[in-house]
Amino acid sequence: MTLKPWKVLETRRPRQDYRLDRCQLPNGNTIEKLVLEYGTWATIVALTRAEEVILIRQYRHGIGRVIWEFPGGCVDPGESPLEGAKRELLEESGYTGSFWVPTGAISPNPDNHNNLIHTFLATDVEKVSAQHLDPNEEIEVFPTPIDQVIRMALEGEFLQAMQISALFFALAQLKRIC
Repeated sequence: MTLKPWKVLETRRPRQDYRLDRCQLPNGNTIEKLVLEYGTWATIVALTRAEEVILIRQYRHGIGRVIWEFPGGCVDPGESPLEGAKRELLEESGYTGSFWVPTGAISPNPDNHNNLIHTFLATDVEKVSAQHLDPNEEIEVFPTPIDQVIRMALEGEFLQAMQISALFFALAQLKRIC
């Protein structure tokens, strides 16, 4: 059997950031699918010379909790994922890195998101300024030893799967896993 994309019969856009597609499946059935339309995102595992990872904590309304994350966010129109990553790290944490390596690109949820998250490892990071947060952001910054970050991941302290993916890619790049 050869899998094929579904045939889109109709698209409605109730709002700018999502669409409803009525699709015909290869077997003839029709379904309606919600697609969240986002731009590109970037996530950064930033490592200091002292082997500390720059972690942030912020409130996430969907789950109603303050959670651990790596810095990151939306790549602005006209920016490359790397440019967006560098900007986001500086804005959210006040840190910047000397060396940047793209480590992967993943889909937040291929069932209903249309975008990708580009992950980066930044090394030799150092604090160079204060945070420059967006008006709707409240972020706390925590430089954390890399071994503690690994333990936190293993103990389930990172709730967002994309954060675990970024950490996995970074650890592979650092040859901390095979």
